[in-house]
Amino acid sequence: MSYIFDIKRYSINDGPGIRLTVFFKGCPLSCVWCHNPEGIDKGQNKLYNKQKCLNCLSCVNICPQSALAMTSDDISTDMSLCTGCGKCAESCPTKALEMSGKEMSTNEIMKMIEKEIIIFDQSRGGVTLCGGEPLYNKEVLIELLDRCRRLSIHTTLDTSLNANPKLVKEVAQKCDLLLIDIKHMDSGLHYKYTGVTNELILSNIKMVAKMGIPYIIRIPLIEGVNADEKNMTETARFISSLPGKIPKVEFLPYHDIAKGKHTKLGSVYNPNNVPMEKPSEEVIDRCVKIFKSAGVEAIVK
Repeated sequence: MSYIFDIKRYSINDGPGIRLTVFFKGCPLSCVWCHNPEGIDKGQNKLYNKQKCLNCLSCVNICPQSALAMTSDDISTDMSLCTGCGKCAESCPTKALEMSGKEMSTNEIMKMIEKEIIIFDQSRGGVTLCGGEPLYNKEVLIELLDRCRRLSIHTTLDTSLNANPKLVKEVAQKCDLLLIDIKHMDSGLHYKYTGVTNELILSNIKMVAKMGIPYIIRIPLIEGVNADEKNMTETARFISSLPGKIPKVEFLPYHDIAKGKHTKLGSVYNPNNVPMEKPSEEVIDRCVKIFKSAGVEAIVK
């Protein structure tokens, strides 16, 4: 069993063709720009949408731990008392309260995957497993990959590769494609922005490259964080030096869509006020040219 916080049908941005994308909960990174903060914790999260709330107090009254209370203008939760039972969300008539994360078995996930096989065949698509970090869900992940392979379903793993090399090797051999993030080449700055250093990640990328498994490098392009000329040059140099065929690179320009998610989670987006900006066309063009000069094909997604 694993907690899944979303399953998206008809996805076209997470690998070839039309795909079913499964979002696992749990991630070892805590990127300040994270687009899916509800995927960081491995268990359930409570989401509260103040605009939908009727102040009917059904959630307050039903909570067995008395963890919820009405404040002057909204509902607050004492997380030291909350057990995540979800009764408050079940009682909410407008879905102002929702639980992010549903515990699902491999069989339940496979039933959804098998319904899409005709679409996969017609579009040359398949299944993408992401998160969070899917490698944080070893048993279910491996069983899904094995069962998809038996059904000749194309599988893509979207991962940070911040995991034990033995596990990375075992899982990568079962995948048809890997989508691998590179956040920053400076380990100290990588730690500052993501909560982990990058040595393990870069080492695992080299290992995957030696294995000859198809992979694409994805780079979140963030002005003020990693879009400077020095970091882009070092990143392009690293990628061009990888063994085997030089992989394609996809730039993912920064956006702040996660602000609303943090509000619903009751957390603060970018609490340390890191100066993050969407890269200008000029910056994007410069980055593409830096990679081209290093012999690396880079496109903007």
